[in-house]
Amino acid sequence: MKQKRYSYSSEKFFTVYRFDSEGQKGAIRKLILFTETSVDNVYNLAFGDYDIQTGEIDDFAVTNDGDTAKVLATVAATVYEFIEKYPGAWVVATGSTPARTRLYRMSISKYLEEICEDFSIFGYNDREDWEKFVIGEEYGMFLLTRKGNEISI
Repeated sequence: MKQKRYSYSSEKFFTVYRFDSEGQKGAIRKLILFTETSVDNVYNLAFGDYDIQTGEIDDFAVTNDGDTAKVLATVAATVYEFIEKYPGAWVVATGSTPARTRLYRMSISKYLEEICEDFSIFGYNDREDWEKFVIGEEYGMFLLTRKGNEISI
């Protein structure tokens, strides 16, 4: 994506990413994890604030730091990098709350044309089916893969 984003780092397997959000409240460490699911080549994307006490992601933290677009663009950049390293991968994501899922849906909708240049993206609808992402539809989860890697879902 061509949006402003933060610099980030990853570990050698490109499944853990870290960056610092620099908003109104100062620097806040963020963590992104791509973890294998029980389905071959499907990885869950987890994202949130890094909890220094537990060493884990707090995906319920509400930062409201004024840099949401830049943070989401950074997460998107890590998806591009992850898929580059794992070209057969499918990435599934959902928000930790309905409001976050809505925020992700709105961001995908806003940049759908750009996203679809490189990826195929699907939404999980209330009929409990995956369908090609459609702007204006409600989805509980999102699934994407590199174009050309699609299979019947």
